[in-house]
Amino acid sequence: MELFIKLFGGDDLYPSVEEKAANLLYFVVKNHSFSDGNKRIAAYLFVWFMDKNGILYAIDGSKRIADNALVALTLMIAESKAEEKDIMVKVIVNLINSNN
Repeated sequence: MELFIKLFGGDDLYPSVEEKAANLLYFVVKNHSFSDGNKRIAAYLFVWFMDKNGILYAIDGSKRIADNALVALTLMIAESKAEEKDIMVKVIVNLINSNN
């Protein structure tokens, strides 16, 4: 069920599932894809995507990202400037990285 975004050469634009999840959250929040509820929908899709790709929970059964942290990240993305995209995505990837 992994979301694949490919370059013209066939390579993944976002190689890791964490990068895919982080970019999904970022782009749904920032692109205003829906007339209302973009942040809520983005947070839901982010959690759904992580669950479908087996990265929502750590080995010990705890969520990789707490609900209050997801709220804070979503609001931070909404308030961020476009030129801060890479920083926002890196923060999210670092928080959900399975090596953490």
